Amino acid sequence: MTTPIANALIVGGGFSGMAAAIQLRKLGVAVDLLEIDPQWRSYGAGISIGGPTLRAFRTLGVLERFLEEGYACDGLDILSSGGHLLAQIPTPRIAGDQVPGSGAVMRPVLARILADATRACGTQVRLGCSFSGFQQDAEGVEVGFTDGSRQRYDLVIGADGLYSKMRQHLLPNAPAPRYTGQGVWRAVLPRPAHIVRTMLWVGEHLKVGLNPVSQDEMYLFVNEDRPVNDFIPPEQFLLRLKRLLESFSAPEVRQASDQLNEHSLVVFRPLEGLLVPEPWHRGRVVLIGDAVHATTPHLASGACIGIEDAIVLAEELTGATDLAGALHRWQHRRWERCRMVVENSARLGEIEISGGDKTEHRRIMDESFRALAEPI
Repeated sequence: MTTPIANALIVGGGFSGMAAAIQLRKLGVAVDLLEIDPQWRSYGAGISIGGPTLRAFRTLGVLERFLEEGYACDGLDILSSGGHLLAQIPTPRIAGDQVPGSGAVMRPVLARILADATRACGTQVRLGCSFSGFQQDAEGVEVGFTDGSRQRYDLVIGADGLYSKMRQHLLPNAPAPRYTGQGVWRAVLPRPAHIVRTMLWVGEHLKVGLNPVSQDEMYLFVNEDRPVNDFIPPEQFLLRLKRLLESFSAPEVRQASDQLNEHSLVVFRPLEGLLVPEPWHRGRVVLIGDAVHATTPHLASGACIGIEDAIVLAEELTGATDLAGALHRWQHRRWERCRMVVENSARLGEIEISGGDKTEHRRIMDESFRALAEPI
């Protein structure tokens, strides 16, 4: 298949980087993937998956395995803290008539699915190593590695996340990630038979959700307004999470709280956002995913738009005669969609913190999901 590059280096073995490796290998591009963690681990509990993400999984070729190991469902229930049903939100079947419109999966499970596909497609994975620097010219990029070796590539893709070292090297004046005033708690619990879709309870400065991640498990998430991003010792996670749930009398939330224990994999993360001004490429180096557009989880689309970056990049490289033109077209296709997700997610958080207009909140949700359903 015609493409302006013969080989590529991907820095970062997260979802976006693995997606890029899978798609570039379909073009016949020789791919090295660099991951600093020697165990290639993925941290965290569950991750919510929308219809556009399921569509992206179909493109990558991992949808069937996700459906086997994760959980797919239709619809979202929104309830009061006491359990009164406020709204039922449909989730259109974007990935196909036979594929539910949403779902969830454990982060380590999704990482394993993508890692298996990355290795199976012929990507050369280098673990426990990072880059020490790079210099580029009109014909390629010379990359130095922390093990002392060097190699030349036609294209380098930075997919190394929110605190990207690639971004620091390529775009030293780029903005830093910004704390948004909220944090999210997550835990993993056994799934009762009656929890069959995402359920969301809305309280005062708190939002509690339950989302099945497999036939046997679900994950609990709690969005908390936190004016100060202070450090919370991990040994306090379990007790603090149980205290946050005390103001919710809904039976499902009370049952989830009672199930929480030291084996529930409780984690906490402050919510940060980042939108780097375009362009996200310089010469033969391009940044994708959280390295340039990290979002809060209000639209459940952070992983989605990062994976889409990889898919669109491969599409623009297909049949292209020059790399510069392909990267320019890629940027044009990605900017507005990613900007919308980052800025609309941030606005949803602001409304929640201030107790703002619920009509505006619903309008932003509806408009965002309609936009995400459009072809990429």
